[in-house]
Amino acid sequence: MPLTFRSTLRSALALALPLGAVAALSFNTAASASSDGASWPTIAKQASIAAEVPSAITSSGNLTVASDATYAPMEYIASDGSTVVGVDVDFMKAISQVLGLKLQMSNVTFDSIIPKLQTGAYDVGASSFTDTKSREKVVNFVNYFQAGESFYEAKGTKALSGTGLTQICGLTVAVELGTQEQSDAQAANTLCTKAKKAGVTVLTYNTQTLANAAVASGNAKIGFADSEVTNYIVASSKGTFVNTGKVYGTAPYGFAVVKGGANAKLDKAILDATNYIIKHGQYGTIIKYWGQSAGKLSAATLNKAIS
Repeated sequence: MPLTFRSTLRSALALALPLGAVAALSFNTAASASSDGASWPTIAKQASIAAEVPSAITSSGNLTVASDATYAPMEYIASDGSTVVGVDVDFMKAISQVLGLKLQMSNVTFDSIIPKLQTGAYDVGASSFTDTKSREKVVNFVNYFQAGESFYEAKGTKALSGTGLTQICGLTVAVELGTQEQSDAQAANTLCTKAKKAGVTVLTYNTQTLANAAVASGNAKIGFADSEVTNYIVASSKGTFVNTGKVYGTAPYGFAVVKGGANAKLDKAILDATNYIIKHGQYGTIIKYWGQSAGKLSAATLNKAIS
């Protein structure tokens, strides 16, 4: 089941691909050229929800959020080369308005986000985190979305056969470091052994962008990521990649907030603010804008890991 799911793309790909291929794989600039996010009327601060925010955050006036901006369309770098945009960013913008806070987004590597939350460097992790029981030991999750896992490959590869994880037996698979896909691909070796098939070679990369490059260059036969991300990768590749296999392992995404400490009650504020934007329509506007209606939830919840 998806830990998340996961530098600029052009510079990363230039190391592995010819110029023409790089131009065809500009995933990070593939969203709307006219707008890098959904728009809605400014949301007035909701005093009763804002009162739940820990005093240290209220005093600063800022909500600091960490995200790995290599996971379009959930979070990625806009065409200006520096601004973090995407589904999670728009959710955080709306939530910050409800809380009466100024949003400060930072682009950091995925596997460093939870450790940075623990040190107090950031208030929230918004980076396509799958809510898992192991992660709940360290952070609380406000569940706001759901996604599965799926595979993609270079057009014409046709490497997969069968169902579930056994279809990657004998293949080289590219994944982002620290994701559930990494864990699942590595765990597939046990299934392959039971099925008397060759094992899986798992190649891990610091960003999803680099994993994409490995598949495009042929260093990996298969890419493995969350379903909405693979859909975006394929749609943005101008025919370089295709989806393959069936989506499986649907699980909730959550905004991560560290347990205990000065921010101990921030999860309640984020939960109530998320349910506010669900009830009042901004959530629906964001989901529709980014074409992610399949993952929408009717209500936000706290710590609903299924694995």
